[in-house]
Amino acid sequence: METLIIEEKELDIDISVEEAPEWDNKAGTSISGSQAVLEALIAEGCDTVFGYPGGAIMPIYDALYDYHDKLKHILVRHEQGGIHAGQGYARSSGKVGVVFATSGPGATNLVTGLADAMIDSTPLVCITGQVFAHLLGTDAFQEVDVINITTPITKWNYQVTDANEIPNILAKAFFLARTGRPGPVLIDITKNAQLQKFDYEGYTPCSHIRSYRPKPIVRKSYVEEAAKLINEAQRPFVIFGQGVILGEAEKEFKAFIEKGGLPAAWTLLGLSALPTDHPQNVGMLGMHGNYGPNVLTNECDVLIAVGMRFDDRVTGRLDKYAKQAKVIHLDIDPAEIDKNVKSTVPVWGDCKETLPMLTQLLEKKQHTAWMNQFKELAAKETAVVIHKELNPTEGEMTMGEVMKVLNELTHGDAIIVTDVGQHQMVASRYAKFNQSKSNITSGGAGTMGFGLPAAIGAKFGAPERTVVAIIGDGGIQMTIQEFGTIMQTGVDVKILILNNRFLGMVRQWQQLFHDKRYSFVDIQSPDYVAVAKAYRIDGSCINDRKDLKTALSEMLNNKGSYLLEVMVAKEDNVFPMVPQGRGVSDIVLSKEEV
Repeated sequence: METLIIEEKELDIDISVEEAPEWDNKAGTSISGSQAVLEALIAEGCDTVFGYPGGAIMPIYDALYDYHDKLKHILVRHEQGGIHAGQGYARSSGKVGVVFATSGPGATNLVTGLADAMIDSTPLVCITGQVFAHLLGTDAFQEVDVINITTPITKWNYQVTDANEIPNILAKAFFLARTGRPGPVLIDITKNAQLQKFDYEGYTPCSHIRSYRPKPIVRKSYVEEAAKLINEAQRPFVIFGQGVILGEAEKEFKAFIEKGGLPAAWTLLGLSALPTDHPQNVGMLGMHGNYGPNVLTNECDVLIAVGMRFDDRVTGRLDKYAKQAKVIHLDIDPAEIDKNVKSTVPVWGDCKETLPMLTQLLEKKQHTAWMNQFKELAAKETAVVIHKELNPTEGEMTMGEVMKVLNELTHGDAIIVTDVGQHQMVASRYAKFNQSKSNITSGGAGTMGFGLPAAIGAKFGAPERTVVAIIGDGGIQMTIQEFGTIMQTGVDVKILILNNRFLGMVRQWQQLFHDKRYSFVDIQSPDYVAVAKAYRIDGSCINDRKDLKTALSEMLNNKGSYLLEVMVAKEDNVFPMVPQGRGVSDIVLSKEEV
């Protein structure tokens, strides 16, 4: 019996197990803890591991030598690259990403990715090596207390000191990582436990942990109350997040909004849950979202939030957010209900289950006049911002026109992986998507350097799809060493660098709110094409819009990875924008309105 901290409550753990699966051919034999780790991964359906070896995890890597035909290991160039690749893999495949790292700096290099995965609900199992158990607490070489370091940024973590624990602990790790609100789990295994031989009784996946409810019991009365509010609403408005994707409830969500005639807007991570060209998709919410969804948030009479957490980048000032509306909040995580925005009706549960229940009770409606208000504001935004961004006729290239041409060539079928910055907001605003799990980005943490390794992982997670990494000249330099991973694996990733010679998002804020005091945002770059060539990656650079379509076509049609650098306007800004400290309806369309 042990104690597990979940949702800030102490829960007694009791793992329910099933009969040993047929694929296990080592049951009844004596194996090492390292072999038990790899047997667990195979049993859980893992096919790819991202990692970097070192002294404390060497026994696992030694065992991996005999498992190369069952597990593909991707040698990254930095542990942060490994965990971001694991995130990309998880987000494109819908499976749990698996990452290996050694002790000390290897483990601490995972911290940024763990924090990123935690806030973005990405399922990961990270396995770190640790010094021998008898050396714990002695400040041994490369000993770091990874458990206490990572407790706030993991869904669960655990240190294994006895090989006998490994099968059950890893079963629990995968179960917790993938169920309920997904998240990262870290298992730290001492070197003696990796080397230790024990009598292996087979691997049994975990299907239940006492007091842990990954799918809460749905209260039918709340669903009925929610349906009543929606049926009576004159101006209902749906805002949806990544919970729809994580719950694999895209079809259920689409049926819900179509029956109710409900306008729906997405958060940054909700993008691609609903096709961008769906007639009831009214755009993106938040600081750089679309004009209509932000303004009309404060005019709707019923606000229905599905699988989103009311992040500050979506709400702006909470004291000015949707005060006129009755709020229905559907979420699997009870900690999100009433955390930021008080709900009128909370619907706690898996949206794949709650949405059909709600849809069944809805009256079929159109809300034509209300939808027309979104169209009118969209037309205003197009006239003031979008047309200029997508169709410039002179001057430097804009990021928006690059996205427009990319859409024409990919037809909305590519996976777009973005780093963090202005390019991220532009890509999110203008990219077209026809299918789910197509938008991969760092949302809650906003981690620069995410884009390149996440794109590598995304391609391994969805090898049949085109993966385009859109990255700024700042973010690419943070994890550029992962070109080495591309070179060694031959993975096919299209790398599109939008180079404005600035740390663009910070510069935009310094221009608008700090009197153009450009403090340390003028960043210089290497010759990216030459750097790529050194890693045996084809590439080119353009600075004239007449070359844009040809260059993008060459990038997409190239056999293997390709780097295209596009020189874009140096001081272009992303609008609309909700200035910090203002409400969402205070969104502005130009710098003159700031």
